[in-house]
Amino acid sequence: MSLSFLGLESKDHFWPLSRTLLINILDDRITDTFVAQLIWERLGYKPLDFDKTVWKAGPHTPIEWSELFPYAPQVITQRKASIHLTRSIPKEKKQLLKKKLDFDGYQITELFPRRTRRATIVNWLLAWVDLLGLELPENAVMPTILNPPEDPIRGHPGDPKIQ
Repeated sequence: MSLSFLGLESKDHFWPLSRTLLINILDDRITDTFVAQLIWERLGYKPLDFDKTVWKAGPHTPIEWSELFPYAPQVITQRKASIHLTRSIPKEKKQLLKKKLDFDGYQITELFPRRTRRATIVNWLLAWVDLLGLELPENAVMPTILNPPEDPIRGHPGDPKIQ
């Protein structure tokens, strides 16, 4: 597998991945922005400000990401970024949601772009873990866990608008 998919090594990341975190992402209990940051840091993007609101491609950002997205894209709300993320998952890793998390997908009434893109993100993160040969612990440090949003199309308060 191309090292461009792997980005940085796991020691470079503040938020450790865990089974519980990934399930909470699928259950829409974590903000879209935080979920996007999990991808950004693994793709080598770096925050430009203290609040971590703007991230820019860094020296380890894969060229196919930094050229297309010099600033970290909202991978949940921007269709183009979501498609790029989907295409970057190696074919042999596309079933990791089912294999590693026993995730059978969403019900037809739960199929919204935000939710399906969350599944893509979790699959990408699982592929990243798998390609690096890392273990996925059951639990680790967690961000604030929220109730699922009242309006699953719009997301949590403060989440960027779906494009």
